[in-house]
Amino acid sequence: MKRMKLALLLSIILTFLSACSTENSSKEEVNSSGDHLKELTFLSNFPSETLDPHLNWTPLRAGMVETLVKMTEDLKLEPWLAEEWKSEDNGQTWIFKIRDDITFQNGNKLDGEAVKASLERNIQVSEAMKASLKIKSIRSEGQMVVIKTEQPLPQFPSELVHPNTAIIDVSESKIEQSPVGTGPFKVVSYEANSKLVLDKYQGYWDGKVQLDRATLTFNEDANARTLALQAGDADIVYRPAIESLETLATEQSNVITVVPSLRTHLLMYNMSNETLKDINVRKAFDALINRNEVVESIMAGQATVANGPFLPEFPFTPNYEVKSFGIDLAKKHLEAAGYEIKDGKALKDGKQLSLQLFTYSYRPELPLIAQLIQSNAKQIGINIEIQIVENIDEYLSQNSDWGLATYSLNTAPRGDASYFLNSAYMVGGALNPGHLKHDKLIEKINELNKTVDEGERNLIAKDAITIIDQERLHSFIVYPNNFAAYKNKVQNWNLSKSEFYVLTKDTGVK
Repeated sequence: MKRMKLALLLSIILTFLSACSTENSSKEEVNSSGDHLKELTFLSNFPSETLDPHLNWTPLRAGMVETLVKMTEDLKLEPWLAEEWKSEDNGQTWIFKIRDDITFQNGNKLDGEAVKASLERNIQVSEAMKASLKIKSIRSEGQMVVIKTEQPLPQFPSELVHPNTAIIDVSESKIEQSPVGTGPFKVVSYEANSKLVLDKYQGYWDGKVQLDRATLTFNEDANARTLALQAGDADIVYRPAIESLETLATEQSNVITVVPSLRTHLLMYNMSNETLKDINVRKAFDALINRNEVVESIMAGQATVANGPFLPEFPFTPNYEVKSFGIDLAKKHLEAAGYEIKDGKALKDGKQLSLQLFTYSYRPELPLIAQLIQSNAKQIGINIEIQIVENIDEYLSQNSDWGLATYSLNTAPRGDASYFLNSAYMVGGALNPGHLKHDKLIEKINELNKTVDEGERNLIAKDAITIIDQERLHSFIVYPNNFAAYKNKVQNWNLSKSEFYVLTKDTGVK
């Protein structure tokens, strides 16, 4: 009898605990409106050491923050936090009117003073943005912000498309861990280079936010990203393994999307290296790179051959001279530089031509391109040592021992040539770790920076790019496609050409 009572009591306890568990589970599965939570997991190869929007692109990609100006998929500027702007002196003084119906995710109002404070912090913490924006002074009054630049900058509004110009509430602490912006999603938790959890911001200004929660995770291994999609551990996977795309497409639950990117894979030269100052040496390396082989063998067809920094459809892309490539041509350029190929070695003054080539695994095709260059260089007696580093930008900017680097760059993130030209070819530019200094090119870029008329700007940009091409200041290899795979339950998600806008208010799930 006692055993029966004990069994009955145990049964009642278990039933009660089960009910509590079920109740808690159901609470976790519904939102404040009583509907099932709409959430998804996005897995990418974007590492995030910080969430400071002025130093990292992740906050904009994740929909946490927004910029004054936005770029459409057809590369046109449109208002975002600023509803309009104008300049009355050919681009040195800019007046922006800030929307009047926006609050930060802490409830504070977005006004001119908040924008001013954010931009001032931006140029204080980021040397790259300070160099790009060239802000001399900022003043605000109500919803108006007046920015005066150090020189006329006709393209200034397009500079404000850059993710690092995102507007945040600088009165908040812990910006590196949980910045407060105006976007549709706010931070719940963050683990550097690992995981970011976001909840929707209920007071978002630009309409209903479809997702209740989003989780962003990171893995640099493309195969691991592919497996995560197949196992159901991720709903959207950015850049799964290239070779897996056909297999993923055969599974009915998957959707594959591919768009041309604004990115270019290229070979950088360190002009601090005396050897690489010789144009014939640069031409030799340029001739060693079989672009078609890279497209077909390394990129599995998910790229096109690059003739220069920009896609051919841009109005500032010039007509390039037809080039030839191959080992024999590379050998001729090397001999023109004074090298003698003897006993399998390229010798000059009795020394073999040897260089260190740096790359990074964040984009797995880049080490493969490095290996191709190394293999082809060996055929004409050049010794190449490949070094893989974790943070390529930091290494190249802080060290001088490198000679070459395979690199991937979004060359036209705002649909204009001046960003790349200023960053990569002006002294002190954020993308000029090789200390390039070409006086004629600098003169052209300065002329571009002062020109207002779009047609004239395109002609000047073409002249500048032609100089880059003729001098082989970089070797442009391929334009990679942007691709992703996602589950068919995901709704209203588009792959952005610019790679700026990943999660938006419209992203949802069935």
